[in-house]
Amino acid sequence: MEPAPDQLDVYEFWAGCRRDEPVTQIDALGQPLWFVTRFDDVEQVLRDPDRFSSKVNADTMGPVMGPVILGMDGEEHRRYRSLVAHAFRPSALARWEQELMQPTIGRLIDEVALRGHADLVEAVTSRYPVQVIAGIIGVPSEAGEQFHEWAIDISLGPEDYPTSKAAGNAMRQFLEPIVAERREHPIGDLISDIVTAEVEGERLSDDYVFGFLRLLLPAGAETTFRVMRSCLLALLREPDVLARVKEDGDLLSAAIEETLRWETSVTMVARNTTCPVEIAGTKIPAGSMVACATGSANRDESRYPNAPEWEIDRDPRPHLAFGTGRHQCLGMHLARMELKVGISAVLDRLPGLRLDESSEAVDVEGFAFRSPPRLPVVFDVP
Repeated sequence: MEPAPDQLDVYEFWAGCRRDEPVTQIDALGQPLWFVTRFDDVEQVLRDPDRFSSKVNADTMGPVMGPVILGMDGEEHRRYRSLVAHAFRPSALARWEQELMQPTIGRLIDEVALRGHADLVEAVTSRYPVQVIAGIIGVPSEAGEQFHEWAIDISLGPEDYPTSKAAGNAMRQFLEPIVAERREHPIGDLISDIVTAEVEGERLSDDYVFGFLRLLLPAGAETTFRVMRSCLLALLREPDVLARVKEDGDLLSAAIEETLRWETSVTMVARNTTCPVEIAGTKIPAGSMVACATGSANRDESRYPNAPEWEIDRDPRPHLAFGTGRHQCLGMHLARMELKVGISAVLDRLPGLRLDESSEAVDVEGFAFRSPPRLPVVFDVP
């Protein structure tokens, strides 16, 4: 099957793959790439680190970020994950909600609350998660705008190495004196947690510290602001559902989970085969690159009835927006909390929130990364 052309909806492409060729080979920069598109097959790959290695991520992301947990296998991955996992413990999440998330979203909404109109992407959703990550890392809040630029550039990875490498280097130079200070005088922020953590008497080297921090920036900020945009768009398209969510705050969690399934912000996860494998009757040679299309898996009709539609009352079933297996996203609980705090504040603080009908219609866009590029709204001013 030919690669998905730019003008073709990504979900139309994947739906055709699931129906006709669930493991689809395409040409990617002169190399064969195997798309795995059905839920059960994607889950199988992600839960089998022995036959499907994560080292490909070290090859593509390493030049930008340095050593990253997403590119590690086996014992190296176990030890490194243990070193950083404690930074996402429940007590840390609770503190960040009260001390960081709520004040951050409050300040951003204050800037637009008296205008009666805004592009929520520009004014809120692109800024909120990045400022939260900056605060969690332990850098000044005014660095949030710079962190946003670095997050975008770092995410380019091998598509534009000059730009992504420059952003990675600039971020390290910015963080080096802060890391050095936290080694000598830890203060309880995430950098302090990371540089002082020990497993079996070992601490992280500088390369691993900066690798983690450079991964956390785009992973913790870009993916969250994309989901936040898509969830707000889904709610604004259905005013009756929006009214229900505002009346019953418990429904917001269901809206977020349905958005994570419906519009997975990062739609693919890369792996390499360590041996010849067979998936859904298709034989794949050793050393092949496999793209697990989590965005496709989350719309698999055999698992999710009426899968293309956003339905807040859908019977809940686990999705793959945060992956699964050993590499399941460490920050998924942080992301869920951040989304709930941020979206709740937008709905509470901007009465009568609705899409701006005078603006051009907006939709979710993208292939590997998806979200609405803008979100023009109007609302009532007290």
